[in-house]
Amino acid sequence: MDVWAAGFEQSLPGLADRVRRAAFVALDMEFTGLHSTSLQNNTPSLFDSPAERYLKARRSVQHFTVTQLGLAIFSNENSNQYMVHSYNFFLFPSTLGVTDVEFTLSASSIHFLSHYGFDYNKFLKDGIPYMNEVQEEILIQHLLAGSWKVSSTLDRNVLKKAIDEVTRWIAAAEEEETMILQDLSGCQLLEVQLVLRQALQNVWTEPLGDKKVMVKKVSPQHRQFLENSPSDYCRKELILLSARGFTNLFQTLVKAKKPLVGHNMLMDLMHLHDKFYQPLPESYEEFKRNIHNLFPVLIDTKTVTKSIWKKCPFPRVSNLLEVYAVLCNSNLNPKDPTCPVITLASDCSRYAEKQSPHEAGYDAFLCGSVLLKSAHLLLCRSTDDAVEADPSFSQYLAVLAEYLNKVNFIRGDVSSINFSGEDAPRQHPPALVVHVRGWPGLNEGQIYQEFKALCRFDVRRLSKDQFILLSDKFKHVKLVLRHYKHHPHLRVSVYRHWRHSPRVNCLLQISGIVALWSVLAFVLGGAPRCSL
Repeated sequence: MDVWAAGFEQSLPGLADRVRRAAFVALDMEFTGLHSTSLQNNTPSLFDSPAERYLKARRSVQHFTVTQLGLAIFSNENSNQYMVHSYNFFLFPSTLGVTDVEFTLSASSIHFLSHYGFDYNKFLKDGIPYMNEVQEEILIQHLLAGSWKVSSTLDRNVLKKAIDEVTRWIAAAEEEETMILQDLSGCQLLEVQLVLRQALQNVWTEPLGDKKVMVKKVSPQHRQFLENSPSDYCRKELILLSARGFTNLFQTLVKAKKPLVGHNMLMDLMHLHDKFYQPLPESYEEFKRNIHNLFPVLIDTKTVTKSIWKKCPFPRVSNLLEVYAVLCNSNLNPKDPTCPVITLASDCSRYAEKQSPHEAGYDAFLCGSVLLKSAHLLLCRSTDDAVEADPSFSQYLAVLAEYLNKVNFIRGDVSSINFSGEDAPRQHPPALVVHVRGWPGLNEGQIYQEFKALCRFDVRRLSKDQFILLSDKFKHVKLVLRHYKHHPHLRVSVYRHWRHSPRVNCLLQISGIVALWSVLAFVLGGAPRCSL
């Protein structure tokens, strides 16, 4: 189900109620870009520690924004049956007030989403506003001071036209006469009222819906009375409600403390923090603490399914849709009556009829479904006896205990980020060292291109004529060692710290020099003689 700015506030109470009654909530996001190539040394690498990768990703998150956020709310209302309400929220940074958010577009990401039918008109024209706590505090200060600034050039032109129209009308109007302003959209409905009230002390405004605002000429005394009325649509709390937009639902998710499920969800969590909570901190550990406080139970289905793939003889697949298809295969558990039954609500039943990959609401539905099917598979394999009829979601959480709060870490020195503890190092294939002979001037990029034809490695310079290669596959290490065994210019061997580290070599050289001088001093000085 698609949700955009028009009608979002009216649907918010029902959405919040569904979240509070849910067993868990699955999440997916689409962005204007993933990794900023305009920033130096920002490409993810196997050499990255989690803290280093976080800082790289942080810079990208600050450059890009969220175009669409999908929430699939899974309600366990009847035994082992789950009803799913899946939503696509089109989002656009709030233009209400004094902040003017800047973001960039990645051509590859835009082309990718366009290929899958993403509607950029809904994103740009009908996106639900949102803001984080810092932006909200700025807005509150300006509301308290009674100042108002319109950041959008388009909105400024619309408001100027409205003020000119009202100013010409009010000069000849009688008290209690009214006029209608039309063709106002989004934040303009609120901003035109605030600007008119600020500029003219003898007018009153009320929204009429359908892009219209009623303007009435009133006396200053009547204006003061109306401003104190509880029915005023421009009360500060209502302005904040409108400006916060989707952030209101985010705050409901935080308060509900339901398990939050995603697939490869690190970037999703970083955007949640940055866009709806607070700007991302510089400290990686502080980011982890904040996320754990916001969402105490995280489940990354990529982490879960990576483990299942090692235990079960399933076809190896990569993307979420393929994972879902494998787990839905009737040959997996053909006669298991205890499998969870997942039913889509009527307003999003099209997901049962047609695949919609990379539509955030659909991917969120896939993600939650993969979680339930994976958990049931693990529960079946954890006991020798038959699984009892209608296993509860708490049983699924128990069998998933080792995966909770462990978010998949792509191509790095840990397999997952542990949001409730220390990150455990992963078992890497051994690093390789490349010694260059008779091929001067090679750089990291040229070394990368040399090995790219054979397999993928990340490259880092070790010294003037040495480079380190890292791969996440043991077979690639073996392949390169065999293929370059007799290469005329490149000698490849397994990296040994004591042998290849420049620091260790420097220390050994210094130790050798000190030892040599000690021997020379002893020889040249001669042995001490005993005196009688």
